[in-house]
Amino acid sequence: MPLPKPENLEVILATDCGSTTTKAILIEKVGNEYRQTFRGEAPTTVEEPAADVTVGVVNAITEVGELAGRTFIDDNGEIIRPRNGNIGCDLYISTSSAGGGLQMMVAGVVKQMTAASAKRAALGAGAIVMDVIACNDNRPAHEQIQRIRELRPDMILISGGTDGGTTMHVVQLAELIAPAKPRPRFGGQFQMPVIYAGNKDAAGLVKETLDDSVALSIVENIRPVLEQENLGPARDRIHDLFLEHVMAHAPGYEKLIKWADAPIMPTPAAVGNILQTIAEKQGINAVGVDIGGATTDMFSVFGGVFNRTVSANLGMSYSISNVCAEATFSSILRWVSIEMDEKDLRNRVKNKMIRPTTIPQTMESLIFEQAVAREALRLAYIQHKEFATTLKGVQQQRSVGDTFRQQASGQTLVDNMALDLIVGSGGVLSHAPQPQQTAAMMVDAFEPEGVTTLAKDSIFMMPHLGVLAQVHPQAAMEVFERDCLIYLGTCIAPKGIGKEGQLCLKYNIKSTSLTKSGELKFGELQLFLLPDGETAQLTLEPARRFDVGAGTGKPWSGKVRGGTVGLIFDGRGRPLQFPSDPKQARQRVQSWTDEMNLYDMKRVGQT
Repeated sequence: MPLPKPENLEVILATDCGSTTTKAILIEKVGNEYRQTFRGEAPTTVEEPAADVTVGVVNAITEVGELAGRTFIDDNGEIIRPRNGNIGCDLYISTSSAGGGLQMMVAGVVKQMTAASAKRAALGAGAIVMDVIACNDNRPAHEQIQRIRELRPDMILISGGTDGGTTMHVVQLAELIAPAKPRPRFGGQFQMPVIYAGNKDAAGLVKETLDDSVALSIVENIRPVLEQENLGPARDRIHDLFLEHVMAHAPGYEKLIKWADAPIMPTPAAVGNILQTIAEKQGINAVGVDIGGATTDMFSVFGGVFNRTVSANLGMSYSISNVCAEATFSSILRWVSIEMDEKDLRNRVKNKMIRPTTIPQTMESLIFEQAVAREALRLAYIQHKEFATTLKGVQQQRSVGDTFRQQASGQTLVDNMALDLIVGSGGVLSHAPQPQQTAAMMVDAFEPEGVTTLAKDSIFMMPHLGVLAQVHPQAAMEVFERDCLIYLGTCIAPKGIGKEGQLCLKYNIKSTSLTKSGELKFGELQLFLLPDGETAQLTLEPARRFDVGAGTGKPWSGKVRGGTVGLIFDGRGRPLQFPSDPKQARQRVQSWTDEMNLYDMKRVGQT
């Protein structure tokens, strides 16, 4: 059925088939704008006994229909299209991470160069990268072959060599894959999809090396020259193969593909797509995070360059022990202003691992969980900054003496001073009891500099909007702005280090509901209420050693938006520092907690 014209789309159904829950939302044209009106959810049914993902989809859509007073499913269990009054919809779209999502292995000649580019392409397409094989990864060939044989990914991406360069090393990668005879995750009767995105001169040799046990696709080189990354063709082919091989062979997905009016996207790819769309439309730099039970996905767009990372060992339930081990208990407890017994905390961590769906029942549990979240987010952000870099291996002229010295490591693209928007999602952020707790976790973990807007995804509808942006960008943007994001407010954080009590900046705030002038001292946090939907004219005069975005000591003025929290003036310095004495550190955190009104400390010890 041909896709309806965007102007004819008035009732849109979208689903996201997650690993445990399938979420459906209804988007309707209300007057002259699109709004998200109803939502429903049901358990995902890709596993036995149903073993058909469409069962969960129908259940979630049926709930939406009951709430909206509409009928979307016919007597045969099919989605009704085209729409006729209150029956059916104009468009149905979906994303999916059910069944473990898209799992890939990538290979490149040099781990820090072409293999890193291949990994960026796979992550940007929404994949979990199971392993990276490289000619210089220090593993003997038999170990690499065994690894390829054992992992059973959904597909493999091979890259290496610049166009016109040597073909030997990239052919060696193919010679590792050929004897491994890799078998895809969904059964041995299917050919393993392999994408070749390396030196075009080696494509024929790679094809000769690989036998009929794999289904080879050849696309444009990911690194045609050292100075350039060309990720688009590889990402597009990954999406195509995701539909043709992974989705088509998973229980019930063949039917779902026929239902959908646009290609089904991996959930993380859809989230990245809407973040790229908002950054492009508004001309901003943005960071998005989705913190889950097992992993933390991080997305960023800086200067139009998109990057995504998956921190597979940083999560709030299944991976909470990894967070505690990597961050250390002392780093977690520095965010806690009350006395806590470390032995008791270790027991809490173990209980969370064996009962991952539990939520905090006491104030102490909530404080501890949010302290863990700060460290999980901080560590994931560090990993993201290390990955989101300029291209490694590029020759840069720096001085006469090292004109042709190779760049040892790329510089990170993530610049907190240039960051305009942070969007948080995931249970610990989206469902925190108080919005100021969400804002505090994000500010403490990411340490934004200058002037940065803070927001959270209200009901995790970013995946739905990411796939909608491919079909109807205007509708996706309108719903994203009006219904998806809950704006928390704006963080104003001077960059620099000073002495306790030293002047950081002078400020002047003018808005309909708030007129205020004052000073921010080093070490202070100040919170001012500025309602959601309201903007304020803000003038900042930083002290001599501090920078708020215009340069050290230079004034800044502009409009800032309010939110459910308001304006957060953060004078704690960048990077954040804690007193070495535990008692002083606890007192310092207590003062921050009081200023932000994070917790009702009278309830500590109560259920």
